Order: sequence, then structure tokens, then C-alpha cells
Amino acid sequence: MEALAGLTRLMGMPDAFARGGGATLVIRDLHMRFLREARAGACLWASGGIVALGEADADILVVLRHADGAPAATFRIRAGHATASDLRPFPWPARIRTACAALATEVPDFAAPRSIDLSPLQETRASLGFAEAHGMTRIGLGTVRADELDVFGRMRPEMFIGRVSDGVGRLFGPTRPGPDAASGETPLRIGGAVLEYRVIHHGWPVAGEHVEVRSGFADCTARTRRVFHWMLDPVSGKPWASAEAVVISFDLDARKVVDISEAAQAEYRRLAIPGLGL
Repeated sequence: MEALAGLTRLMGMPDAFARGGGATLVIRDLHMRFLREARAGACLWASGGIVALGEADADILVVLRHADGAPAATFRIRAGHATASDLRPFPWPARIRTACAALATEVPDFAAPRSIDLSPLQETRASLGFAEAHGMTRIGLGTVRADELDVFGRMRPEMFIGRVSDGVGRLFGPTRPGPDAASGETPLRIGGAVLEYRVIHHGWPVAGEHVEVRSGFADCTARTRRVFHWMLDPVSGKPWASAEAVVISFDLDARKVVDISEAAQAEYRRLAIPGLGL
């Protein structure tokens, strides 16, 4: 989000995320790939550009890099140009179109989707009714706090990921599965990580509004699990956001992805919810 704000300055919108700004960018669809982990204290820098410009929206790429230039993560952002007060879309002015032409970029192979379909979403499946009927796990429940808001009084986009991260242990349990240990072998220390994410924002709660996060498994292979997370309004049942994630088990000592056992795969497949999606 900090990189996106910096990019809007180059686009000719220096007040896009300022309290007095008249126009802003609102994230509708976000694709993330995590390529190389960053330890605490690591130096990171970001660059970005415009992949495509529509009538009142933009396809934006941000690449987060390590100090040596190696990509750490990529963010493909589909954002709308909208009024800051009520998120009403309106066309780009000519001066911004001119500035964006100088920021044109292409999507490198390492930022392209690998395991997630980025086709436009026609209709969301996320609802409290579906979640309750199909036993999706509640991993979070609460109200939006003042410290979670942006300068316009709406929940900041990163707060959705934050609440999922805070509660995902309720879905996976205290440990993550790994490969079967050989006889006499010390079991590996296994953690979890996300390789790829897609987040759709359907609405923007404000302070005091209620949020409930429901999660469920969709499918499983030896290497990856596909998980969906929905942030819902427990009052109306409508979605605030929905996300698809590709997750793995991670050897915490060797710092590498590991396959999980056949028994663990079978258990995830047993837990999979038919019809789960964005």
C-alpha cells in the first residue's frame, strides 16, 4: 500500500491517499505471489508501473525486492479511480493518462499467476448462509477498530489479510503436516506459508461494523493446499472480502517446501467443501 501511494504521486495524484484528496484508488482485485522469504530486518524496496489503463480503472504491478534486486513478492492490483468520499467511479483525466503512459510496464513471468485463475469474477459465492450450511470454520469474529481505518474512515485493505493471519491457526490447528518420518528419524519442524493469493474486495466496513472470517479447504495435493477465506458481515450476511490462497508446509530448519504424507492428504480431501470459491 505504501508503494501504491508512491506510484499515485508519479501518476499525478499526490493526494490520492491524503485526508483532503478528492479522488483515490480503491482496490477491487489483488493477486500476490510470494517468491523469496524476507527475515526480520531485511532491506526491501519496491517498484511499480501501469500494466493497462481502462476508462476508470487501472491494472497495476508492484514488485517488492530484496536489496540485491531479487524479487521477494509481486502484487497485481486492479484498482478503480473513484471519489474519495463515496467511491463513485469516474474517468481518468487526460493529464493522468499522459503521466501513466510514461509508467507503462509489462508483467514478468515471475509475477504471472501460477496456480490461481485471474479471470474476472462474475458473481461471488461468499455468504454467511453458505458458510454456515457447509461448516466453514470461523477463524475470526469482531468489530472494525478505529486503528484499522484509512484516512477516509474505511478499513484498510491489509487489515483483511491481517485478520486472516491472526485466525488461520484455528483452521490448521497447532501444527502443520509434513512427510512421514523414517524409523528412528527425528520429525521435521514444520510450519506453513502461502505461495499465492487472490483477494477480491466487495465492500469496505467502517469503525464499529461487524466482521466474521470463515475459512475452508477446497482441494489438496502432496505439495499444496487450496484454501478460501471469506470476511463477512454477520448482521447482513453479505461479504466484505473473499480470498483464495495456495498454501504449503515448510521445513523451518532447511527453509524449503516439503510434501505432506498420504494420510495428511487424505484428511484434507475429507475436509474439502464442494462448491467453495471466491
